[in-house]
Amino acid sequence: MQFQLMGDVMQAVVVHLQEGEEVRAEAGAMLFMSDGVQMDTQMTGGLLGGLKRMLVGESLFIPHFRCRAPQATVAFAAPYPGQVRQIDLRGESYLCQRDSFLLATSGIEMNIAFTRRLGAGFFGGEGFILQRLSGMGSAFIHGGGNFVEFDLQPYQSLKVDTGCIVAFQESVQYDIQFVGGFKNTLFGGEGLFLASLRGPGRAILQTLPFSRLAGRIMGKSAEGSSGTAGIGGTIGDIGRMFGGGD
Repeated sequence: MQFQLMGDVMQAVVVHLQEGEEVRAEAGAMLFMSDGVQMDTQMTGGLLGGLKRMLVGESLFIPHFRCRAPQATVAFAAPYPGQVRQIDLRGESYLCQRDSFLLATSGIEMNIAFTRRLGAGFFGGEGFILQRLSGMGSAFIHGGGNFVEFDLQPYQSLKVDTGCIVAFQESVQYDIQFVGGFKNTLFGGEGLFLASLRGPGRAILQTLPFSRLAGRIMGKSAEGSSGTAGIGGTIGDIGRMFGGGD
């Protein structure tokens, strides 16, 4: 199976299949498919598996695309401007933000993971539930803007805006930290908390979370230079306690 990334701002993944090969994708992500590709929508993992996927923002049913000819092609597109990244798994696991999954080969298992710490669940930007990708094969995730990747060494830590995390290896410790300082909290535009990632492991960040882009367009973003922006960020942190999201 061969993969080809197309585009710069709105990227797509073109998958070149051999007979019998199969990929699974998020519902609605298919861009085109050639003759010889058969689509079969399944509730992978049964009803329980479908409900788990819904908890992380994915669909109840997963479309499967299988090659029924000697060769065939199918392509999938990201839902908003940004980049697509291929993750090759060899038995390890990645934890991903809600809605970041695009497609995967048949050897990848998709499940849910719960944040281990109460504070990270309340204020970490993604709620208590993350998506776990594990197994043997390739998976593709997408994020807004550009990707920034870090290979964190043991005990090396990184402070990140909570909405900018796309994925990280399960070996990375994920927590939240108080921003600190009265002026930072009210006028810094970052809200009350930042996410903390501690190695070892790989972390993948996005430069433009979709929620931030939508907030700018609607004029409701927590980021900005005015004092009310910082207060808005603080209110946004309280809102994350109940619904997750940036």
